[in-house]
Amino acid sequence: MKKIAIIDYGLGNLRSAKKGLEYASVEVIVTKDPKDIDSSDGVVLPGVGAFKSAMKNIKPLKNVLAEFIKDGKPLLGICLGMQMILSESEEGGSIKGLDIVPGKVKRFDEKKTDIKIPHMGWNSISIKKEHPFLQEIGEGSFVYFVHSYYAVSNGRYVLATTDYADEFASIVTNEGENVVGTQFHPEKSGAVGLRMLKNFVGMC
Repeated sequence: MKKIAIIDYGLGNLRSAKKGLEYASVEVIVTKDPKDIDSSDGVVLPGVGAFKSAMKNIKPLKNVLAEFIKDGKPLLGICLGMQMILSESEEGGSIKGLDIVPGKVKRFDEKKTDIKIPHMGWNSISIKKEHPFLQEIGEGSFVYFVHSYYAVSNGRYVLATTDYADEFASIVTNEGENVVGTQFHPEKSGAVGLRMLKNFVGMC
C-alpha cells in the first residue's frame, strides 16, 4: 500500500485532507518528521492561514522537500500550500516562497466592486494542459475555493485557470511535473476533488 505524508507545519487543514486521501485507499500519516517524509511515496502540503507564518514554520523542512522533489516523487500543495510552492508572495510584504514553481502570489483587487473578498464558494476550472492529475476531470468542472490571494505564473506552469474578475492560475505544476498545486480545496470539492486526489495517488 502506498504511503502519503501530510505535512503538519501548524497551519494545515489536516483532518479533511487526510479523510479525502484515505478515500483513495492509501496509508496516510500526518507528520513533520523528515524520516517519515523520505519514506513516503508522496507528500501533501495543505494550508489555511498566513503566508509569512507558513514559510517560517516550514523552514526546517525546506531542504527535505527539495530533495524529495528532486528524486522525482510527487508533492501536492493545497490552497496556502500551493501558494507556498511559488517564488514569492505580496501577502505581508514581499516574502519568498519555496520557489518550486515560478510565480507570484497577489491579492485580489478590492477596487473591483463586482467581486467579494475572499473568493469563497464553488467556481469552475478551465483546463490548459493535459496532466495525470487531471485524468477524467472534465472542462468546466466546479471546485471549492476559499482565498483572498491568487497565483500568477508563466503559462507553461499553469494546468488550469479560474475566472474571478481576473483569470488566475488555479492549478500549477513544476518543470518536472511531479509537483502540483491547487488554489482550491480538492478534499472539499465533492466527486471531482476526490478524483483529483485519487489521480495524485496514482502519480506516486
